[in-house]
Amino acid sequence: MPNNPFQNYLENLERAKIALGLSDAEIEKLKSPQNIIQSDLKIETSNGMETFPAYRVQFNNARGPFKGGIRFHPGADLDEVKALAALMAVKCAVVGIPLGGAKGGVTIDPKKYNASDLEKIARGWARAMSSHIGVDKDIPAPDVYTNGQTMSHILDEYESIVGHCEPGVITGKPLELGGSLGRNIATAQGGIYVLKALIGDLGLDKSTMRVAVQGFGNAGYTAASILHKEGFKIVAVSDSSGGVSAPAGLDPEEINKFKEEAGKGIKEFAKDGMNMITNAELLLTDCDILIPAALDNQITSENAGNIKAKIILELANGPTTPEADEILFKNGVTLVPDVLANAGGVTVSYFEWVQNRSGDMWDEGQVLAKLQDVIVKSYRSVYALAKEKGVDLRLGAFSLGIKRIMDAMRLRGRI
Repeated sequence: MPNNPFQNYLENLERAKIALGLSDAEIEKLKSPQNIIQSDLKIETSNGMETFPAYRVQFNNARGPFKGGIRFHPGADLDEVKALAALMAVKCAVVGIPLGGAKGGVTIDPKKYNASDLEKIARGWARAMSSHIGVDKDIPAPDVYTNGQTMSHILDEYESIVGHCEPGVITGKPLELGGSLGRNIATAQGGIYVLKALIGDLGLDKSTMRVAVQGFGNAGYTAASILHKEGFKIVAVSDSSGGVSAPAGLDPEEINKFKEEAGKGIKEFAKDGMNMITNAELLLTDCDILIPAALDNQITSENAGNIKAKIILELANGPTTPEADEILFKNGVTLVPDVLANAGGVTVSYFEWVQNRSGDMWDEGQVLAKLQDVIVKSYRSVYALAKEKGVDLRLGAFSLGIKRIMDAMRLRGRI
């Protein structure tokens, strides 16, 4: 039975409480969201009049406006959404950006609806949530099955309601509506900045390092592509269909081209010298660096002891359970947790918000330089804290993030 994502969050919160010497009363405020907003959207779609549950979980805003994605998904579970909202609050605190945590969306299978239907649903969400979001209140962004076009419709509807332009209310927008250069690669690139800093600290040679990537969406594919270009050997990749491994190495660009042109999954790419593997098998690949960039609860107490990688970079949210963390740490595996490893996305979303508020526009070089500065400094703080306390990087990151949130709550008189 997979761990409940929110239970995982609570377990990590408890570990941070002990490490920081916090009381039960102090930590209680971080065990539940500040606000859970729910609404039923009545939308006339191509199938007729339908009702879609819409929601927004606003977890904590002690350090700044709520921030987090909007997903259109048929099976979004409230515990999962609460966990993701909580992790976003911690993530923003870990990298020191002045934002809180939120998550939301609509319960829908978007594959069953046309573009016109999805526009109506996006605008319906904006109408239902218009009094709860705002440039200084709550700043949504794309998430599962939403994109820049979805954000464009939400922005347009919101601005028609409030009666003025407010591009900073939404991030992850197209460039034409105030989006930021560099945002499309930010999650992967931020993780790679951290990875390279860690490799330097461990005294390793990247030219000999073999990488396996589970998940070939934006983050996984981009990470594999960047690392391949920088001289790392990609020995296994997978998507939802399965994957392939090759000790001699793989070219992510060639695989991505195959997926786009053939419309098939990665497992169909297998050629001479390659082996077809499952997603579960990819995790156990003989490699130096493992990058889970797909689903949560992938690395558990059942498989953690068999993982051969010495570094794990979590580009997915919640891919490793607390029980697995303990096993990996005891086995000498260095795991860079999601709240640091994939924080590049929200960091550049923050940059987008700053640009929108100032009316400025930075070139991609400026964006990536600022991202590298923010995320490597955050890694240094996490690494130093973990070393000082003799704990894994997840506890180091959680301790740093929770302390920053608690400090802000104390200053506000909330605890």
